[in-house]
Amino acid sequence: MRRIRLIIRSLIFLILFGVLHYVLPQHDVVRVVNTYQERQDLGDWTRIFWSKPDDQSANLINRDVQFVQTVKKKTYLLGFVRRDAEEVMVYRNEDTGWGWPFYFKFDTASLQTEVDDLRSTPENPKWAVLTHYGWRNELISAFPNAVAIRPVAGPDVTIIPWFNIMFFVVLAVIIGFIRALWRQFRERSIDPVLEDAGEAWDAVDARADETRGRFSRWLGSWRKK
Repeated sequence: MRRIRLIIRSLIFLILFGVLHYVLPQHDVVRVVNTYQERQDLGDWTRIFWSKPDDQSANLINRDVQFVQTVKKKTYLLGFVRRDAEEVMVYRNEDTGWGWPFYFKFDTASLQTEVDDLRSTPENPKWAVLTHYGWRNELISAFPNAVAIRPVAGPDVTIIPWFNIMFFVVLAVIIGFIRALWRQFRERSIDPVLEDAGEAWDAVDARADETRGRFSRWLGSWRKK
């Protein structure tokens, strides 16, 4: 039973971790190489990795999507540690509108203009911090969605994810508050009921033992005769 609980808790943790890793903002140090627009088919299950900014686009099976081609600094430990090596990364630039995840992004055209203005070459690089959410998966053609971009002095800039820090602090406070409420509710309401049920069961068990004892003594009296 304990192993089943451990498996269920591990699955719940992995699902929550995956959802949070997908929707929470991430920050990449990039050099913009190019931007382009391409028509994408949205008729299969991979549509979940594309935005649905309005009802009209939700009903379309294909639409034009803007992309940002970059060279980014490689990272590890979920992006917290930056390496000296570089890799290619392509982002999509789509409005999220009022839909999930709740970034309320309506400035795709303005963001694309900012990105175009930051294009550079290896000989004269312009570095920027690009904020995004989502995953890059070449197998199913999934692209992270760019949310914002800002120029920085160089590739060694220090990035502090304040939003993510505050999110997890608030989440920890909420979980602690809910746990305290649950423990208080259990001590006041559930534990007394369980104790009463246990005492009632002990009483029933004692009566059953007494009845069995009387029946055994009655059988013994008949055997003596």
